[in-house]
Amino acid sequence: MNTKLLQKTSVILGIATLTAIASTNSVQAQTAADLSNTQANEVAQTPTIEPGRATRGGSSYVGVAGNIGLSGGETALGIGNFTVISKIGFTETLSARPTVVIGDDTTVLVPVTYDFNLRPRDAVATTVTAAPYVGGGIAIATGSNSDVGPLLTAGVDVPVAERITATGAVHAGFFDRTSVGVVIGAGYNF
Repeated sequence: MNTKLLQKTSVILGIATLTAIASTNSVQAQTAADLSNTQANEVAQTPTIEPGRATRGGSSYVGVAGNIGLSGGETALGIGNFTVISKIGFTETLSARPTVVIGDDTTVLVPVTYDFNLRPRDAVATTVTAAPYVGGGIAIATGSNSDVGPLLTAGVDVPVAERITATGAVHAGFFDRTSVGVVIGAGYNF
């Protein structure tokens, strides 16, 4: 009885081995055929980091804005203030958006964002498009309530002219007390 069990096990292992070898050869054949049809520049592309480049959400810019503080009045982000804004594209989808909220306790925001593009592929150039973004980074509060904490941000850029982009964002800085502000402004594209 042990001999029959051993024979059956050997047959099953043999069939499994042949199946594995055959499927590996099949996959290798498919891979080789697929690679021969792929152009060399499509094989391994990594995004090139070019500071200041346009992203799929629009041009890089520098500008001014107003901050409406919603909570956490200990920092400039949590109360109404004047703001200097910017967007510096790195890749097609990533950008930094350094922001300085100027006030008694100035707050510096340095988020890195993922930029979306809602524009349809066949959109006419004159179509107004909104380019939302989300990201995170670091928030630095200065003054009497100096603190450093994580930052979450979300917003939208809307090009309004060839060289002007309107923008709006919500920033949440997580200090001892969470500071939340809404920034609305415009930037000069470069």
